[in-house]
Amino acid sequence: MINFIGNRRKAYLLSLIMVVASILSIAFMGLNLGLDFTGGTVLNLNLGEDFSLEEIEEVIAPFEELKGAVVQIVQGRDLTGKLTEEGLVIKAPYIEESRRNELMDALRTRWPNLDSADLRIESVGAVVGGELTRQALISLAVAIVLMVAYITFRFEFKFAVATIVSLLHNIIIVIGIFSILRMEINVPFVAAILTVFGYSVNDTIVIFDRIRENIRHKRKSDYAEVVNQSINQNLVRSINTSLTTLIVLIALLVGFNYFIGSIDLVVFVVALILGVFIGTYSSIFVASPVWLNLQELKFRRTRRKAA
Repeated sequence: MINFIGNRRKAYLLSLIMVVASILSIAFMGLNLGLDFTGGTVLNLNLGEDFSLEEIEEVIAPFEELKGAVVQIVQGRDLTGKLTEEGLVIKAPYIEESRRNELMDALRTRWPNLDSADLRIESVGAVVGGELTRQALISLAVAIVLMVAYITFRFEFKFAVATIVSLLHNIIIVIGIFSILRMEINVPFVAAILTVFGYSVNDTIVIFDRIRENIRHKRKSDYAEVVNQSINQNLVRSINTSLTTLIVLIALLVGFNYFIGSIDLVVFVVALILGVFIGTYSSIFVASPVWLNLQELKFRRTRRKAA
C-alpha cells in the first residue's frame, strides 16, 4: 500500500511551487486573452493563391486600425491527410464594418481569387467582451457556491472546504500554464474550466465517500491510516478513469489540430487535458490530506479545551 499521507508534505511543497509559479506568471506575464474578452476583429481568409506575409503587410499598411495586428498563415489537412490551401488570419482591434469592407476590397484587388464563400469574420466590441468576462466570472462563482452547498449537505463542511481548496489549486495551475505558454484564453477555455470543475469534484467525492464509510468504526487516532487506505482503495479506479478520458482527449487534440485546424477547439482540449492531470493529482494529494489536516486541527482544539 502506497503511503500517500506520509508524503503529504512533499505533495504540499510541489503544489505550493506550482501555485506560486502560476500566480507569478499571471501577475507579471499576464494572460493572452482572446477576442471574446478583449473585443476586436478576426478575419479568416482564403486568398485562393500563393501569398507571403510581406505582401499582406504591404496591403494592410494604409489601415491605421491594423497597426500592431497579428497576421498569421494557417494550414490544415483534409480527411485524407493532405495539406489544404494556406489560409490567412488577421487579429486586430475592433474594426468598423465600413473599414472592413475597404480592407476586403484592397485584398481582392491584390488577390482576385479571394474566396468569399470561405470567408469568416468575427467581431466583438469592447462592451460585449467586458460582459463575457463578467458572465464567465459569475459562472465560476456560482459553480463554487453550489458545490460547497452540495458537499456540505452530502458530507460536512470540512469536506467542502477541502474540495474548494483542491479546485482553486487546479484552476490557478491550469491558468498559470496557459499564461506561461501564452496560449489564448477564450470562451471555450471557460467551458473547459467548468468541465474540469465537475471532473475533479467527481473524483474527489468518490474518495471522500470511501473515507466516510471507513471512519465509522475507527478511532480518531486512526484517521490518517483510514484516509491513506481510502485513497489506495480508489487508486486503480482514479487512474483508469483518467487514462480512458485522456485517450479520448488526445484523439480529439490530434483531430482538431491535424485535420480541422481550429484554435478554439485546440484550446478547449488542451485545458481539459491539463485539468484531468491536475485534477487527478489534487484529488489524491491535496483534497484528502487537506480534509485530514482540518480534522487534526479540530482534534487539537478539542484537547486544548478539555485540558
